[in-house]
Amino acid sequence: MSHTEALRTRFTAAMMPNYGVPAVALSHGDGTTVYDVDGKPYLDFIGGIATSVLGHGHPALTGAVAAQVGRIAHTSNLFLHEPEVALAEKLLALLGLPGKVFLANSGTEANECALKLAMRYGAANGRTRFVAAVDGFHGRSLGALSLTGKEAIREPFAPFGNRVDFVPHGDVEALANAVDADTTAVFLEPIQGEAGVVPGGGGYLAAARRICDDNGALLVLDEIQSGVGRTGAWFAHQHEGVTPDVVTLAKGLGGGLPIGACIGVGGHGDLFGKGDHGSTFGGNPVAAAAALAVLDTVEAEGLLADVVKRGDQIVAGVTAMAHPGVATVRGRGLWWGIVLRDDRAADLDAALRDLGVLANPVRPDVLRIAPPLTVSAEDVDRFLTALGSALDVVYPPGGRP
Repeated sequence: MSHTEALRTRFTAAMMPNYGVPAVALSHGDGTTVYDVDGKPYLDFIGGIATSVLGHGHPALTGAVAAQVGRIAHTSNLFLHEPEVALAEKLLALLGLPGKVFLANSGTEANECALKLAMRYGAANGRTRFVAAVDGFHGRSLGALSLTGKEAIREPFAPFGNRVDFVPHGDVEALANAVDADTTAVFLEPIQGEAGVVPGGGGYLAAARRICDDNGALLVLDEIQSGVGRTGAWFAHQHEGVTPDVVTLAKGLGGGLPIGACIGVGGHGDLFGKGDHGSTFGGNPVAAAAALAVLDTVEAEGLLADVVKRGDQIVAGVTAMAHPGVATVRGRGLWWGIVLRDDRAADLDAALRDLGVLANPVRPDVLRIAPPLTVSAEDVDRFLTALGSALDVVYPPGGRP
């Protein structure tokens, strides 16, 4: 029995079955390469689901974490410390807007914070409804799940305490018809991640901003996957020059360490009173130090410009293949959904895995890629070569759409 098979057997016996049993058991990583417990290397083109933005073992991240653990690893929220304050200041500076920050441990928790902020706003203004997008994903805790527009994962845990109306993503008219004087907030992803990397379309966020302004509702943007440079800007909404009322972050923020952030813009950062929200581990000094290292490194190494270049290389390469199994490729920066003509994304993922590349079949017909922001031109070429070979395995001549 291989080490992978042995670990999968132990996983099945000890872990709850909510994830199924992953096919690969990872041991360690270096840059854009990870190794399984049997020593097989893989080119990592999913990056912990858009999380490992500096790749694996980056000296800036490991150095910051080791140094902070050596000083103090935890304080709770009874005490303050430099990394959390510096991180909040840095996030506001990158956002380019005044506001206040709450630090959490995950994207779900960041969205729970955003929901509670919005509920405070609604209570003060006599509003009770929320609007979110069909197929949107905001987390699996009960509050965040109430905003998640995927019936298969939401409905088994209904009913929820909030009324949420769902509209098609990117449909300006539907959004305008759904938002009224009773709407507390609109929750949107600039690009839907779990739906298959689906952009809202040019001008959609600007239209959402106008609709919210016309009706006095908050615009909450979930940048859990799209933030921290993933699309070539610090925040995806900055491509449209839109000012949100609340922004949530996580995933890439910690470069692999668990951290989330909810930013209330302007006066919306002061909606909470003392005791309204909290977290024992939120703003943990080690996670905050990691996040500062990530942000400083992205800035110092000019990775936002690299994201655009490598993203253009990916799109050009996939397009040049003109493979009959591929319908289109959509996304931005280093975040793409390769849309197939039928439901063979899981087969394509398996074929890539056999060739030493990790990706994610996020939908039956969509393969999602989100490599580290440090990915090189050579890495992209390796991926494209493997993708072409894997597509030929999944769609052999005579078996193509």
